[in-house]
Amino acid sequence: MQFGLFSVGDVTMDPTTGRTPSEGERIHAMTQIALKAEEVGLDVFATGEHHNPPFVPSAPTTHLAYIAAKTEHLKLSTATTLITTTDPVRIAEDYAFLQHLSGGRVDLMMGRGNTGPVYPWFGKDIRQGIPLAIENYHLLRRLWREQNVTWKGQFRTPLQGFTATPAPLDGVAPFVWHGSIRSTEIAEQAAFYGDGFFHNNIFWNIEHTAQMVGLYRQRFEHYGHGAASQAIVGLGGQAFMADTEAEAKRVFRPYFDNAPVYGHGPSMEDFTRQTPLTVGTPEMVIERTLSFADHVGDYQRQLFLMDHAGLPLEMALEQVEILGREVVPVLRREFEARPEGVPSEPPTHASLVAEGPDSPHRKVVTSPVAIAEQEAAAQREEVATR
Repeated sequence: MQFGLFSVGDVTMDPTTGRTPSEGERIHAMTQIALKAEEVGLDVFATGEHHNPPFVPSAPTTHLAYIAAKTEHLKLSTATTLITTTDPVRIAEDYAFLQHLSGGRVDLMMGRGNTGPVYPWFGKDIRQGIPLAIENYHLLRRLWREQNVTWKGQFRTPLQGFTATPAPLDGVAPFVWHGSIRSTEIAEQAAFYGDGFFHNNIFWNIEHTAQMVGLYRQRFEHYGHGAASQAIVGLGGQAFMADTEAEAKRVFRPYFDNAPVYGHGPSMEDFTRQTPLTVGTPEMVIERTLSFADHVGDYQRQLFLMDHAGLPLEMALEQVEILGREVVPVLRREFEARPEGVPSEPPTHASLVAEGPDSPHRKVVTSPVAIAEQEAAAQREEVATR
């Protein structure tokens, strides 16, 4: 199983000192946190994509390429790549380029984003968010899997014999997750292609998370990719740790109370009851995280948010150290106990290359059920035109 960090890259005042880092300091801090993740044995670092204050990560591939140059093993991902407002041609070329730079240590998570004004900034209509996500992603799959793409859709200018450069490393597109916290259409999209589904459940109760993951698993099996238990699932989480629960709550409370995403809302105690946020000892984080699988089944990736709400860099690095040294080794051992045939980690570049040129991953549409339906529809159309 893979464990790692994701960062939303917020620039937030430290409520205990009144100091707000500069944008440059925050970018530097995200980099140092990624490097610490590799140092303590974590598997993944994922950056968000935002184009509005108080967030800084507007250029994920630039940042991930810099991190790739300073690491050897860390997998680089996103949380999320905005499939609705970013041109699929740009995504295809940027992430293929990053594949080459990183030696294949890259996957990415597609998402619609949760900031309404971003849509018109990039010439899109938020009311078309779902159709944009569906159309843009299908085009992206073609750009990564076909040398010459001729295409016409609803939301961008047509393409005529277009070739994206560079082609994906070894002819194998990056593995894709689809991130959603509430849109069943996105869970359906992930299932249709046999991609991963990431439920960033940091604001939701476990019952809602289980419902969304359960839908994805059911549809994954429906489309012929394997048993529901074999679907590729990732979850988000949050933690703040200290030697005692009382100390963790004392230190973290001012940061929680003033956080831009949930400050001045529910109390920290209510929020920890209702969401995966755990403020306490490393043992409490282990116990809480292990309980997720009781609700969603065996899953393959767990990412934690640990550098937000104005936490100073030194404190965030200490949290990553505790996570990597004390928490994750226990979680690895416990989560490895799973039924035969249920994958323990998501596909990697190496595993996808090893599948060979006939791998379903190399096809635009991968579902045996969908392919059969398309072929049947084509035959009916042919008969009708005779």
